[in-house]
Amino acid sequence: MSRGYLVVQVEGRPYGLPLGRVLEVSELPEVLDAPRALPAVRGLVALRGRLVPLVHLGALLGERAAPAVRGRTAVLVRLGDRQVAFEVDDAEEVVREQPLPLPRGQSLPWAAGVARPRGTGGGGGGGGGLIPILDFDALEERIR
Repeated sequence: MSRGYLVVQVEGRPYGLPLGRVLEVSELPEVLDAPRALPAVRGLVALRGRLVPLVHLGALLGERAAPAVRGRTAVLVRLGDRQVAFEVDDAEEVVREQPLPLPRGQSLPWAAGVARPRGTGGGGGGGGGLIPILDFDALEERIR
């Protein structure tokens, strides 16, 4: 995992996205309706001159349909050999620290590590106020 992560907010919870796979952060563009097999997929968006699937990150992690209210931000990431945009509420900060290993006894199948919230404002994610750093390989498997 690359050194560092992007902290995003999704439905009031922070998550870390590994910087090595983040390609772009932008305002959520117009969403085009498209057939989809996965309920968390909102449709397609045009980013970097190509159409990519837009996946609501909270819905993907919760294995449910995307909520009616759309997020404000799209984070374009590389998953394997393709690009996917994750819909989030906000991108907060880039943290250039190595994530911590998962605490013993924690069951977070979609997390590759955790981080401690910085300052006083963070903390509703994963076990005990830690921010889960997402495992893009596990999420790629879930999207397939």
